[in-house]
Amino acid sequence: MVDRRALDESVVVPAEVVINAYESSRVTPRISAQVVARHVRLGDGVETGQKLVTLSSVEMAEAQGQLIVANREWQRVRSLGQGAVSERRYTEAQVAQQQAYARVIAYGMTRAQADALQNGNDASKATGEFDLLAPQTGTILRDEFIVGELIEPGRVLFDISDESVMWVEAQTVPATLGYIENGAMARVSVDGKTWIEGTVLERRHQLNETTRTQGLRIEVQNRDDLLHAGQFVQAEIVTGTREPVLAVPESAITLIDGLPTVYVLEDGDEFHATAIDAGETVGDWRVVRGGLTEGDEVAVDGVFHLKSLMLKSSLGGGHGH
Repeated sequence: MVDRRALDESVVVPAEVVINAYESSRVTPRISAQVVARHVRLGDGVETGQKLVTLSSVEMAEAQGQLIVANREWQRVRSLGQGAVSERRYTEAQVAQQQAYARVIAYGMTRAQADALQNGNDASKATGEFDLLAPQTGTILRDEFIVGELIEPGRVLFDISDESVMWVEAQTVPATLGYIENGAMARVSVDGKTWIEGTVLERRHQLNETTRTQGLRIEVQNRDDLLHAGQFVQAEIVTGTREPVLAVPESAITLIDGLPTVYVLEDGDEFHATAIDAGETVGDWRVVRGGLTEGDEVAVDGVFHLKSLMLKSSLGGGHGH
């Protein structure tokens, strides 16, 4: 039924999809190492703790060897007991083991890997090879290395991000931003047809010196994996609520002879095409400036089917014999 609605005031601005930095991480080596093998590729989904790449390092080999030696000595001293060795010797052996353990962890081994190495007590395992593991569940968004390459500390090997929640960075003029509050409803679209709901996460406090615009960040649930970092989108942000106006769902409107038209239910069971004076679109609604009155009943679903039936009926009537 056609009625008056207090539609939201909104503004539509250009925006760009970016990764959610709070749900993203970078994988980098802490020491110089050579890539031995890759275990995932760009675009792969990974789980926390999953093996990503195997590296080999001379520094790691030395550190692994020191851990095996230090752990052997510590286990020997500890088995003798504090009564059989001096307190200083006991403490030195314990500290040496702890430092050797901390070093392989700092170089990139996990605690589980370090425990297996020292408990195995096998010097042949001090090969310098170690694996970098996924620090989170997500998708591989960056993968820039080749097997055999020598990697320096801090070099980014992988970017991983959980794309289920994305950020959209929008730009608007400061005057408009004044009407937008954190938590305001928003929605974004890649094609202007399919919209994804979101909320304003934060507003920038600094102007872009080049464009003289001010930014804001929208958070959206990327349930159908429609959004990806780098995409340009439209963002519609609610700035307030207007006085109630006559409106119909956007899905009720079709074009006939270039005019916006709805199908009005008349005589209880027949739909008739009625041209309307359509105003702006607000969300999923279209303002009606004329052609309908409050209380009219219009078709909302199956409009394309109705249009096809009436077109066939019209053509059939025009060619009867």
